[in-house]
Amino acid sequence: MKTILTLFVFLFWAATTLAATGQTVDYKVDDETFEGYYISPAKDAPLILLIHDWDGLTGYEVKRAQMLADLGYAVFAADLFGKGVRPTEVADKRQHTGELYKDRARMRRLLGGALKTDAAQGGNIDNAVSIGYCFGGAAVLEQARAGTDLKGFVTFHGGLGTPEGQDYNKTKGKLLIMHGSADTAITLQDFADLATRLEQAGVAHEMITYSGAPHAFTVFDGNRYHKDADEKSWSRFLQFLKETF
Repeated sequence: MKTILTLFVFLFWAATTLAATGQTVDYKVDDETFEGYYISPAKDAPLILLIHDWDGLTGYEVKRAQMLADLGYAVFAADLFGKGVRPTEVADKRQHTGELYKDRARMRRLLGGALKTDAAQGGNIDNAVSIGYCFGGAAVLEQARAGTDLKGFVTFHGGLGTPEGQDYNKTKGKLLIMHGSADTAITLQDFADLATRLEQAGVAHEMITYSGAPHAFTVFDGNRYHKDADEKSWSRFLQFLKETF
């Protein structure tokens, strides 16, 4: 009896402490191949769609996905550039993001394709939020304006501009915007303009600035990493997830 009890305790410990294992996922949108990353700790876990920075889906997004999986969330890190396209030079990064900024319809198709792939992997898209970093933040706001049926949209030092002819009247979920006050790429005026648009559209939102934090303040080991802003924004994000799910 004691042996059986010991075995049960071990199995319970193993089931609750072993980390989820992620996997790369090839998928197609517009007849092009993309490579995302999916990780889930349990069936029907609350889902997070994660959109990458302007250097494509890299180890940074994978690390964030694993951090979230350790907390009980399923994550699909999407790829908006294409399989194997992971630019390292600034000119290339600007090219790939610029192409999507100029073709918002394609950006929306790629985001929609990522959600479909997520569902095919078993992700619960009926209980999901979307988050993005830098360029990914701009893509998340594109989802919000498109009326994508998600519970929330979150940006970390993301692009905040609204393209001409667009608005937030179709937005369904609530927004959490986290921004560095020392960001010279995305200014406080951009931040204020977004707040005005969201208020005019009646969209539930929370917008936070962090003093001294520059653009890309959450990027580990980056020369603009800001520990205080990273930790505070991550803490608020996790609270947001608990409130939303």
